[in-house]
Amino acid sequence: MTHYQKLLRISTTGKSLHNITAKIEAIVAESGVETGLCTLFLRHTSASLLIQENADPDVLRDLANFMAKIVPESAHYIHDTEGPDDMPAHIRTALTHTSETIPINRGHLVLGTWQGIYVWEHRQHNHHRELVVHISG
Repeated sequence: MTHYQKLLRISTTGKSLHNITAKIEAIVAESGVETGLCTLFLRHTSASLLIQENADPDVLRDLANFMAKIVPESAHYIHDTEGPDDMPAHIRTALTHTSETIPINRGHLVLGTWQGIYVWEHRQHNHHRELVVHISG
């Protein structure tokens, strides 16, 4: 069995969803693995990973609006060390994922036609996020 691992650094621009599908596909191709698994792990507690619609940007806006309603920044949280978006970002990450596993077939990710991989930044300010990409096959 082959293992290939790469650290991907992603610069985010405040609260937003960043499509990283092409970057992950490039790493899969670089690995040379034809059949296997691609495991993604985001090394943060205030951002998350998401596999979601990649054709209509309204889906992403609706998701962001929904998350803002169920985890408001205006609530009074005990933990606010880094500002009013600190604890809401942690809750949003707890409700989503920091890891995903995607099958690889014929050297490509096995995603649905309208699926894309996103890093979801939950903080107001820009951040540098690290994503471990582990490929086995």
